[in-house]
Amino acid sequence: MPAAPEADPRFNEFIILQAQNAGLFLGQIPNPHSGEKQINLRAARSVIDSLEMLASKTRENLTASESKLLTTALDNLRPLYQAAVASVSS
Repeated sequence: MPAAPEADPRFNEFIILQAQNAGLFLGQIPNPHSGEKQINLRAARSVIDSLEMLASKTRENLTASESKLLTTALDNLRPLYQAAVASVSS
């Protein structure tokens, strides 16, 4: 049986940073320079795609808390992305 994965605090920090970046690109967080909320769907999609790829490539190699954090980030970002797409399209 393979050894259980070890927690790496850098992983959690990375996921949180990427989720914050996606939030910025989806207009959920004001731009720190301008204070304005802006939507950049291409950048947001890129972050979400990267997190999805990371989830796929690290499957069964994360601790339970790391896996939950990554899953939660994606579960929160996907509907925000869809809402942003709908708001830009209308």
